[in-house]
Amino acid sequence: MSSVPVQQPSDSTEFTVEAVERALQQLYYDPDMTQKNVAQKWLSQAQASPQAWLFCWALLRPDKVPEIQFFGASTLHAKITRHWTDLPAEQHESLRSQLIAEVGRFSCGPKMVLTRLCVALASLILHNLLDSWTTAVPDLLRAFQGGEGSVEVDVRHQALLEVLVVLPEELQIRKLPAERRAHLQRALAQEWSSLCPILRQILRKETTAGQVKERVLRCLSSWLALDVDLGESEGLLQDSFTLLKERELFDTAVETLVSAISQCDCQRFVDSLLKMMPQVLALQEPLKKSVQDRDMETCHGICRIAVALGETHCRTLLEQVDQWQGFQALVSMILSCTGMPGHYPVDETSSSLTLTFWYTLQDDIMSLDTEKQTLYLQVYRPVYFQLVEVLLHKARFPSDQEFTSWSSDDKEQFRTYRVDISDTLMCVYELLGPELLRNLYDKLGVLLTDTTHSSSWQDIEALLYGFQSIAETVDVSYSDVIPGLIGLIPLITATNVQLAETIMLTIGSLAEWLADHSIMLAGALRLVLQALSNADLSVSTVSTLKRICRECRHHLRPHANDILTASQEVLVKQIHKTTQIMWLMQALGYLLSSLPDEEILGKLLSLLSPHIQQLERLANETPSPASKLSTLHILGLISSIFSTLDLNTQREGQEDSRNSHFQPHANPVVVVLQQVFPLIQTLLSKWLKETEVVTAACAVFEKSLKTLIRDFAPLVGQLCELIGQLFSSYPQACALDLTRQLVHVFACEKEHFPPIAALLELVTSITMAIFQHGARDHPDVADSFMQLHTQVMKRKPDVYLTGGLDIKVVFYCGILSFKFPETPTVKSTCLLFTELISHCEDLPEVREVLQEDGLLLLQTLLESIGGQSRGLLEHQSEVMFSVSRYCPTLLSLQLRDALQPPGFPSALLTPEQKEHFCQQVLREQLSKWKMRDVIKEFSLLCQGLPGVEYAASY
Repeated sequence: MSSVPVQQPSDSTEFTVEAVERALQQLYYDPDMTQKNVAQKWLSQAQASPQAWLFCWALLRPDKVPEIQFFGASTLHAKITRHWTDLPAEQHESLRSQLIAEVGRFSCGPKMVLTRLCVALASLILHNLLDSWTTAVPDLLRAFQGGEGSVEVDVRHQALLEVLVVLPEELQIRKLPAERRAHLQRALAQEWSSLCPILRQILRKETTAGQVKERVLRCLSSWLALDVDLGESEGLLQDSFTLLKERELFDTAVETLVSAISQCDCQRFVDSLLKMMPQVLALQEPLKKSVQDRDMETCHGICRIAVALGETHCRTLLEQVDQWQGFQALVSMILSCTGMPGHYPVDETSSSLTLTFWYTLQDDIMSLDTEKQTLYLQVYRPVYFQLVEVLLHKARFPSDQEFTSWSSDDKEQFRTYRVDISDTLMCVYELLGPELLRNLYDKLGVLLTDTTHSSSWQDIEALLYGFQSIAETVDVSYSDVIPGLIGLIPLITATNVQLAETIMLTIGSLAEWLADHSIMLAGALRLVLQALSNADLSVSTVSTLKRICRECRHHLRPHANDILTASQEVLVKQIHKTTQIMWLMQALGYLLSSLPDEEILGKLLSLLSPHIQQLERLANETPSPASKLSTLHILGLISSIFSTLDLNTQREGQEDSRNSHFQPHANPVVVVLQQVFPLIQTLLSKWLKETEVVTAACAVFEKSLKTLIRDFAPLVGQLCELIGQLFSSYPQACALDLTRQLVHVFACEKEHFPPIAALLELVTSITMAIFQHGARDHPDVADSFMQLHTQVMKRKPDVYLTGGLDIKVVFYCGILSFKFPETPTVKSTCLLFTELISHCEDLPEVREVLQEDGLLLLQTLLESIGGQSRGLLEHQSEVMFSVSRYCPTLLSLQLRDALQPPGFPSALLTPEQKEHFCQQVLREQLSKWKMRDVIKEFSLLCQGLPGVEYAASY
């Protein structure tokens, strides 16, 4: 195979038809990806060349294969869209005629070539519609309306419809100034009245092929997006409802009707909406039949239409008080869709479509004036009570045998569906209030106490799920049924895992209520502790115990021994998975926080001693995969319990509050940390290069530090020494993160900050060496280093005045970090410079480095903005705003110099655009939001994706 030429496109003899065909052959069939990329690049240059206006027609000849014809059509579209001004005005008309002829010639296919040619023709129309070709749509109708015989007519109609379909779509995706877009939209919308009769004529003609009818429906959808008059479309919409009866057109008709109904601007055409209501309601019979026939697709389509009308135009239809019965019928129809027979998603998939409607109806009713609100509440409160019954029925689990047969994907979809139902119930509570809880409680009471009523576990579980859904987010502290519910729960025989899980989660959702009604706590805790040893209930039981220990910590003292005994038992038996064990340790941390001072250390050591002993054995073993897992597990246990063992809030809410506090050296957490410190030191020496182990060890100190705060003081010196040794031997990000936490807590502590200052000097020196030798392989270290010095500048900026820390090192490391491809690293770098620049007045070192290398900073920042910003624009604009606010002189003197080099930061920028950008930046010192908009527009210009308003003048 001959290779593709890749010379510069200035060679006018290069981009020939033959060369293009060879390149396409290489692109499609060469197995070498490098050669494919060369071909792709060359073809892009070919499309941009002036010769493309000529060779595109040759590529469309009938003797060419479809792939080559498609490239010809794509090239034509690219030239019309991007290089229109290159074509002399006197050639516009001949291009138009030739393109229409090609569309007609390809009307029989291939489809991909026809569609591309139609898109090119649509682009041509948009260029000329407002000036030289105002009659574009009528001309198209005349050009494609002729023909003899039904087959030829259908073919020409298909070509016409393809152009009409893509024309509004092309307008939507084209980047145009807002004013021009509006003019084009109005110009096209004016043609709709002449198009409608023709489209109806094609649609209603008996000999019209189904394929052509489908294109008419798509055409209707496409043009409705132009905000055309819905009244003029009534006939076509009526025909669309009729076409729902034709199986092969059903899906397209549904899409068309949903698209039409979902246009928010349709609210301007209330009469048309009201005329649509009977047509939608008439679908109830087909809906019932499709339910009986288990035709899920038809059910789904009809539900979509009903929900679209109700959800999009709920407020408008509610305002038509004289039509309330019609809307009530629509609501009933949607309720029947919500209650679609069968289990979601195995038997039906439609009910989930309706859930958002019930939010909308509720919100719109509550936003009406008082008179209408009162009227509609009388009408719809009973409907919402019906809805609750329907939702709880839909949330029911299938039989055990059936549920076992479901795929894992079906089970996950059902779980998500139940969450959506839960959210809906929570919303419904806002409308129905405490009466809803009373309703649920009465039904649950009947199921559990009335022996004349048979009940399944699914019925009980669904009602409990309803309670849990509401209690999870709604304040139920004033409900008079919760005590009764707590009393009913022990009556439930949980022979099923799903029911037992819901019982646990229901108790968990009532944790805050139990904190205010501690007399009921013992019974609830008894159930939770009994279930704690059941591995099948691991997630629900442990999470519930954690919630109770967190919310009810001030009432747990009488139950502490029971909780500790049950917890130690399951820890010894290793019943739960790692995640749940960590939750359990957090729960025990909350529990220990509530105990008297003299009891905490003993119980803490009782809990942790077996694990500390195992950690000691591991510290003396040769590292292995098994010992690594065990080490990670034990370190996780310790950090989990220390993350919640907060003695600073120990006495909150207790009547016997005392003023006594632990001396720092006697703090139980400090005592245990001092005991495990040498073990962790030994482990780190063996696992120095294992990031997981080092991170887990640092987490022990970080979690403790966050809860102990200043009580961590006795360990500061030791920890600084350990971090220094660790970072000197093998620099890792977690060591810098732990240092940052120390700075945050002890920045204002003169007694304890010196070792931290020494540590800062050490890690800064080591990190500088990493940057000097190439930090590209350590983006996490660079990221954490930026965050560390951002914290230092916020909490202890005077540390840079001592001479031990060189701000220039931080500055130049930041400059290099700007060039990292990792988004988190660049984000942290932006935050560093935003903070650094704000100190240019109070830190002479900052002022000096900005005077020396402010130009370098601006160039680096502009280069970052001009690249692929990856969601960083807000942070980049913060840096620029900081320069503008705190260093306006620097900006005014050097911004233009930074932008001076040709092609910087993008070859797509013109000198005028650069100057306009400079003017905007220099005058923006008050609003960071305006600065963000300026930076955003500049970034888009650099990438060749200009924002509409900003770029309109260029």
